Amino acid sequence: MTVALRLSEITHRHGAGDRASLDGVSLEVAPGETVALLGSSGAGKTTLLALIDGRLHGWRGTANVLGRALLPDRIQPGSERAEVGFIFQEFALVDRATVRQNVLNGRLGRTNTLRAFFGQFSAADMVAAERAMADTGIADLASRRADSLSGGQRQRVAIARCLAQEPRLILADEPVSNLDPTRASDILGLITGAAQARGATVLFSSHQPDLARRFASRILGMRNGCIKFDSPADRLDANMIEDLYREELADPRTALRLVV
Repeated sequence: MTVALRLSEITHRHGAGDRASLDGVSLEVAPGETVALLGSSGAGKTTLLALIDGRLHGWRGTANVLGRALLPDRIQPGSERAEVGFIFQEFALVDRATVRQNVLNGRLGRTNTLRAFFGQFSAADMVAAERAMADTGIADLASRRADSLSGGQRQRVAIARCLAQEPRLILADEPVSNLDPTRASDILGLITGAAQARGATVLFSSHQPDLARRFASRILGMRNGCIKFDSPADRLDANMIEDLYREELADPRTALRLVV
């Protein structure tokens, strides 16, 4: 496989009269790359990640993820979805379940459906879950209920669930948008470091240029559903950022951190 992801002329509208949420998006991502989608709210980052995850319908164009073609109105089988892990901004945990049970949910696509329904996970499933909890620093929380955890701990559980899935492609939608700079750096370092150790490809969305440049090797700038630039991270400059965020910069109420 020469590419992990290939999209060509992807277009999508949420409604018939709406502006395109994705407008002629084309890109390729190599296996093992870490790519940041940079742009403000409404730029199309979340929609693009949903498409790659197989959850978006009604789009036009061609898409190939991990060697398999995506179709706009086809539900992917579980065996295919298991290859792509998603870290949601709002964690999406089962509050009344323990940390271990939440992390084991990442194995549902890789185990027998009936066994999973009764919580009968295999030894391999348990090993994957334990490794993921250790890698995210939450092994000592394994027996705690998710609703007893802090926001930062819950986020680590969500990351561990994704890692336990053993995906070849990890997607993360604004995973640090509500964190202070230090915690945001820790979490993005955790995601990208664990992915590199596993040989996984990563796409994460962000509206923070400094973090995108630190933790990605390549940055795609998105605005109004289009990719405005595709740049190596070390070549991201102030002019590119100013062009990407020009509407926000024109609004004095916008508090945008432009650290380059």
